[in-house]
Amino acid sequence: MSVKLLLLGLAIPALVHFYVWLRLVRAPHLPRRWSRAATIALVVLFVAIPIASTSRLWWPALGKTLGWVAFPWLAFCGLAAITLLALDVVRLIAWLVRRAANRPQPAREVAISRRRFLAGATAAVAGASVARGMMSARGDHEVVDVEVPLAKLPRALDGFTIVQLSDLHTGLTIDRDFVARVVEQANRLSPDLVALTGDLVDGPVDALADDVAPLADLRARHGVYAVTGNHEYYAGVDDWIAAITKLGARYLRNERVAIGEPSASFDLAGVDDHSADAFPGHGMDLAKATAGRDPSRALVLLAHQPRQARAASSFGVDLQLSGHTHGGQLWPWHYAVMLQQGGLLAGRYDVGGTQLYVTRGCGYWGPPVRLLAPLEITRVILRAA
Repeated sequence: MSVKLLLLGLAIPALVHFYVWLRLVRAPHLPRRWSRAATIALVVLFVAIPIASTSRLWWPALGKTLGWVAFPWLAFCGLAAITLLALDVVRLIAWLVRRAANRPQPAREVAISRRRFLAGATAAVAGASVARGMMSARGDHEVVDVEVPLAKLPRALDGFTIVQLSDLHTGLTIDRDFVARVVEQANRLSPDLVALTGDLVDGPVDALADDVAPLADLRARHGVYAVTGNHEYYAGVDDWIAAITKLGARYLRNERVAIGEPSASFDLAGVDDHSADAFPGHGMDLAKATAGRDPSRALVLLAHQPRQARAASSFGVDLQLSGHTHGGQLWPWHYAVMLQQGGLLAGRYDVGGTQLYVTRGCGYWGPPVRLLAPLEITRVILRAA
């Protein structure tokens, strides 16, 4: 990860914490001892976030323990900041209306009383939202059936099923039991093929080998295929490709394979993640993945990020399966994810003639919180159009 990206990753939560401190601690004029205690707690919890995030690389046990405190707190701060910002907009409008009408401003005692009430209400709303989001993130996976018509698919393969698992993010608060539960549910769907579309891990192989081991139990008639996500590159991509390959998955590194019998088959291709160009020997190469293919055959592409579909549409891709976005994971921060992916957040899209499906993913990143973006295991059902 670049230094600039790391600094940005620290600056944003730092600003959020400072804003929350201003509105929940300073503005309500809390008694001195409560104000001091709250300030110290905010500083300690802020420092815990980067420690929990980075300790997966040098002290995994610390990260797994501290993550259960630091990351729910991060979600609380994010939701509190959004709530406070909305309230501040309303307060600004009210202030402008009073000023335009020459109405007197409320007395200082009344203003402080209102601020304390709003601070308490904000904390209650954010806390309840985090609690509800944690139940969703650690709860049951929704199986989403997606029927996709492909004009070039042979009739003999009508009803072919692909179970897509994406964004598991094993590490920190996602452990072996969670992974085993996902594998068990995927196997119950009896898929023809399993597609792992990236971001399976958040940490080095030596720390997480046991946690990802249940992936070896995935079963599908035509095998398990995988592509890299951006988080594999943060955690030692080549080591992870080797480790997950040993568990039975085949990585498609800008390559294509035929799925099915010689008399009835389609092409399955996979490309490296959109961000992989920064790593020697890696990088998305659709030209290589599609070189020499028969354009009369259906082509399904595995690519971690939805925005990769814009390039894929120029190479005759009929269907792209992606993840990365988590469906936003934490409303209303999903708007930032939509901006980063050009409006491609979750569900079905048509991008230049290429059908795209974006799963919400079967894990989560950072906070063990999912708000209005439930866990998803996707079952894609191919139909001969």
